[in-house]
Amino acid sequence: MTYAADSFDRLPRLPAWVTAGRPKTPEDVAFLSGAALSHLHLVLARPDVPQDLLRARLALRAAEVCVTHSGRTERAVDLRDAVAFLLPGDSPGPAGEVYQSWRCAVERPVSVKALHRALPHLEPEQIAVWLDAVRGAPVARVASILEVVFKERPRDYGAALIFADAVLAQALGWSLLFPMLSLGLRRADLRLDGDDLLRTAHRAIVKATSQVMQEAVQLTRRTSKLRAIAPKLRAKGADAAVELFLSCDAVAPMDLTSLGSKRAARRFCDRLVELGAARELTGRDTFRLYGV
Repeated sequence: MTYAADSFDRLPRLPAWVTAGRPKTPEDVAFLSGAALSHLHLVLARPDVPQDLLRARLALRAAEVCVTHSGRTERAVDLRDAVAFLLPGDSPGPAGEVYQSWRCAVERPVSVKALHRALPHLEPEQIAVWLDAVRGAPVARVASILEVVFKERPRDYGAALIFADAVLAQALGWSLLFPMLSLGLRRADLRLDGDDLLRTAHRAIVKATSQVMQEAVQLTRRTSKLRAIAPKLRAKGADAAVELFLSCDAVAPMDLTSLGSKRAARRFCDRLVELGAARELTGRDTFRLYGV
């Protein structure tokens, strides 16, 4: 496959044979998950892929999965609202806290300190022990950490899945984690162990890679359009505002401080929507959120 021949706004698609059928032998399952990760690794290295925005969007999806696993009814729109308009001292609520954990997890390179920031209810010493306990190939590490964390904290879905993505990132040489395992694992899968969990983790990687690729393709197309119209935006502070859209899942006008006033920020957001470079995410007339 020749990657250089692809146009700026079109990423190479995951080969159909990776996701076709249901492999039965452990060797086939492992081969396909390796092929999926290899493809994803090359795609994520491309400069046109908006990695910060992709991680932010996947963090929202991962939080939604964890909240659902916990038996709560909040969905993506509720999670956005839970954290977008927080004032100092406000509580985002249980679902909002899950989302905040994922947002923190994708913002900094994987380390004990970064994971403690994302999961403050865990002691740094415990985090270090768990990270040191995993060895072997990338997906084997994922299965190992899921088993270790979920046995000790059987209802802490967020911690188990954040750790799974963290050790996968470390094994693949990614400095920052990409939320993946939550996209491919069901709630019941987290209670498996041994070879059953390992095979399930391999299948989850293939399923998740397909979803990550779809998101990457969409966001690369949308951000390429935003980058194309950015030089035409004459508002003072427009460059900083555009950078925020290129890195955040959702932007409130009040976040665009570089534009000088709330009124200017609202006009700027509405202008991006008119140009087809952004979307309004809430459908409301007030307390609106915008995103690519």
